Amino acid sequence: MKLEYMHPRDQIVETMNRIYYGGMTTLSGGNLSIKDGETGIWITPAGIDKGRLRAEDIILVDNQGNAIGPHAPSLELPFHRAIYAARPDIGSVVHAHPPELVAFSIVRKVPDTRVIPQANSICGSVGYAPYALPGSEELGENIASAFGEGFDVVILENHGVAAAGGNLLEAFHRLETLNYCAKTWIKAKTVGNVNSLTDEQLELFTSRSHLLPEFKHENFSSRELDLRKKVVDIVHRACDRFLMISTEGVVSTRCGDGFLITPTGADRRTIEEGDVVFIRNGKREINKFPSRSVLLHSAVYQRHIDVNSMISAQSPNIGAFAISDADFDSRTIPESYLMLLEVPKIPFEVFYSQPEKVAEMVSMKKPVAIAENDCVMVLGESLLKAFDRLEITEFSAKALLDTERIGGLVNIGKDDLYQLKKTFLD
Repeated sequence: MKLEYMHPRDQIVETMNRIYYGGMTTLSGGNLSIKDGETGIWITPAGIDKGRLRAEDIILVDNQGNAIGPHAPSLELPFHRAIYAARPDIGSVVHAHPPELVAFSIVRKVPDTRVIPQANSICGSVGYAPYALPGSEELGENIASAFGEGFDVVILENHGVAAAGGNLLEAFHRLETLNYCAKTWIKAKTVGNVNSLTDEQLELFTSRSHLLPEFKHENFSSRELDLRKKVVDIVHRACDRFLMISTEGVVSTRCGDGFLITPTGADRRTIEEGDVVFIRNGKREINKFPSRSVLLHSAVYQRHIDVNSMISAQSPNIGAFAISDADFDSRTIPESYLMLLEVPKIPFEVFYSQPEKVAEMVSMKKPVAIAENDCVMVLGESLLKAFDRLEITEFSAKALLDTERIGGLVNIGKDDLYQLKKTFLD
């Protein structure tokens, strides 16, 4: 069910489940609220297990300040109120303690969202609020002041992070996306120098064309319906495996005389079969908007008839190699090398402006590529095989990052690689 169609109580429970089970807060940490102009503020309760919240636990604080419900409202109610007072456009606030963002808060820095275009687009620049006693009016004033300057996400000094949006889903997307950005940045620092994007490069992200001509699509075949379900299942599975987050990741697969692709701007965790977009002869299914990378996927399918599925994902470990100057080496274990082969890096400008050039750089003999400051792109003979490559790439990246802590990579030698190729690839 789409979050925006739920009662505020249910929205808060569902979102807290994503935060808690996504490893972004603890049993006792974090609080969420939704502003309801007619009735007041819906907010999480104080002292209740965040991993076991029920709709009936959520508290309504009415416009007269009365708390309605079985528990006391969150201790941090004052700063939620202060944010709403400072920014009438804000409809929801999320506060949590993701370890990576706490790390930034305790070294008193803000993450650089310019390392990934999606993060910059969703979060913008990040604000900073000085420390004050939790639950105090002073803390509320400090945080509200930062939001009042126009920031939508604010690092709280020695405390964590607060994110806001017009609705709860938007606020959550900012929290999750910034957390991914921070996590990737920290990992990247262990292997190399982190590269930030220029204004000109960021403009390439928003200038991509995905508003193709439309056509009326009717008479869905059983094959297409099956593939739509498989696309949705892969997206949800990627989210469950922390290979994608709610705001980032693209899946496509050939279907008859066209291909299916995930939509732009969709919440990945709630995507449904009807959201998937059919592309045929350079046209999009009517009233639907495909991923902004639709022209890239189209170029790959046109050039490589043996490629049947593609996935682009911002997975945190491989993302460390995307945003840094470190090279990714697939010569770690036989499975990794045989499934990934050589993994090229695609320059950011090429990835975003030259789809035909990218299509030349990949194939089933080079089924994995890293796009600088963006994503990993994997190809497959089927959706399942593409997903397998995505998992292997992310696992291999984590192993490479871990080697930096225990002694450095010793890769498979040339003679052994020759025997692997001769035995399994020739």
